[in-house]
Amino acid sequence: MNAVSRRSERMLRVDQAGEYGATRIYAGQLAVMGTRAPLSTEVAGMAAQEAEHQARFDAMIAQRGVRPTLLQPVWSVAGYALGAATALMGPEAAMACTAAIETEIERHYSEQIEELAGDDPELGEVIREFRDDEREHRDAALAAGAEKAPAYPLLFHAIRMGCRVAIKLSERI
Repeated sequence: MNAVSRRSERMLRVDQAGEYGATRIYAGQLAVMGTRAPLSTEVAGMAAQEAEHQARFDAMIAQRGVRPTLLQPVWSVAGYALGAATALMGPEAAMACTAAIETEIERHYSEQIEELAGDDPELGEVIREFRDDEREHRDAALAAGAEKAPAYPLLFHAIRMGCRVAIKLSERI
């Protein structure tokens, strides 16, 4: 297997895991918020978009014969717990979680696009499209009051750090 193929496999593995984790975070948030809470329609829309992202990466993984991360059960529980915990803290904290994660994912996807440098045009285009969607989620979360969350800087940076750790682990395991 050549270096481009290994790099693409690693990217697909981690990106599919990330989109799966995002669906679990939103599931946890919606379980706490309910369907009538302020922002629940916005969160449900983001969740649907993340599910579409995951489905596209699932299809690419199957098509290319890439092994998904072995940590998926961990991300299922951790994502749901993070979503539920931040929603329990209030709508601003739920939005702070979204802002933090989407900030980190935008950075991650931008680095991947640069790293690919046209070596895998199909994957590059999908990542570019999803990066733009994640920017929209981040901007929507900020507009919805993410920065008003209790201890916002601490919450924001702690979630980003956790996201970075999850990315590094999922690339290889």
